[in-house]
Amino acid sequence: MPFYHTLGQIPRKRHIAFRRPDGGLYSEQLVGHEGFTGTSALLYHIHPPTTVKSVRRLREECIEADPDETLRHRHFRTSRISAKGSPTLDRVPLLFNADVTMHYVEPDKADEHFYRNAQADEIVYVSKGTGTVETQYGDLSFREGDYVVLHRGIMHRYRFDASGGQPKLLIIEGKGHTRPPKRYRNEYGQLIEGAPYSERDIRVPRELRTFDQMGDFPIVVKQYDGLNEIVLDHDPRDVVGWDGQFYPWAFNIMDFEPIVGRVHQPPPVHQTFQGDGFVVCSFCPRPYDFHPEAVPAPYNHSNVDSDEVLYYASSEFMSRKGIEFGSITLHPDGIPHGPHPGRAEASIGAKYTDELAVMMDTFRPLKVAKRALPIEDPAYHRSWIDAQHAAFNPPTS
Repeated sequence: MPFYHTLGQIPRKRHIAFRRPDGGLYSEQLVGHEGFTGTSALLYHIHPPTTVKSVRRLREECIEADPDETLRHRHFRTSRISAKGSPTLDRVPLLFNADVTMHYVEPDKADEHFYRNAQADEIVYVSKGTGTVETQYGDLSFREGDYVVLHRGIMHRYRFDASGGQPKLLIIEGKGHTRPPKRYRNEYGQLIEGAPYSERDIRVPRELRTFDQMGDFPIVVKQYDGLNEIVLDHDPRDVVGWDGQFYPWAFNIMDFEPIVGRVHQPPPVHQTFQGDGFVVCSFCPRPYDFHPEAVPAPYNHSNVDSDEVLYYASSEFMSRKGIEFGSITLHPDGIPHGPHPGRAEASIGAKYTDELAVMMDTFRPLKVAKRALPIEDPAYHRSWIDAQHAAFNPPTS
């Protein structure tokens, strides 16, 4: 994150004695990435964070790939995934490579355990639902359209509001550190004028609740491609204060300010996050191109070094037919892709789009998870020719 933040009580200087009311020392914990040189936060606990009562391996999390690697465009309908289970334990893997994995889940119960992903940062897109993420850094509320960024190692637990409806979460796990694109930041780390969002749009924990309670407190940790249970002898939310630049944060897709032009702008203008080996973009409601002869629909293109994935957060998208809310399309490297027949012509003269979508582009080929096959539309790769056939052969009355 580009700015410093602090909550609760902290000593005047780092690494000096900070005493509890009973005279004992609060326990310091430095949490950060890239050893001691990346962004970090310094937390102060009532109890040592190391007091582990028991450990066990819960299950393996190795993803089995679709054995059919025939090159083709693919379409998955998340509406066919039933609401089930935990927001952290019952995720359905969809697409993956060595850098990034995309999951989807519609949880129907809250977790009793805390959760920590120790092998990836998580960008959680809240397609539906409202609630709170409880963390050691304080509570972070979320709502529909939020990206909730949970950096690797940040312990958390979801609490959903009953009034928010059935939660629908898209989870992007990246092996590297999630950050705003480098070109949006100046040499001092501040988001620049002209970037499509600013620090004012980023929400951070604002209230720290401290829990001093002994007992059995399970934390599920994802590490070594599996889930592990670690039971502490105290509530891990025993933090009395912290400071630094490593913490959970949220950003709503509707706070992204689209960059538009006289003619069609390429997808990099929609970039929202930068990862290692992938990027995430936001397609939001916006005015169309305003050249009198502009074709707002995207041109056919071949990205010869990347795979393109789109999650459709509404049923409207200017260049596609046959998609629905929650559809996910994969357009892999090696085949051109572009607007469905009739979409380019229909976009000419249009003034505005209400589309809403999350795009993930990867720079290594993606594999399709075997668990995604039951929700696949197997005829999607024919949709360009089928749509063209329908346009030239309309049904008769």
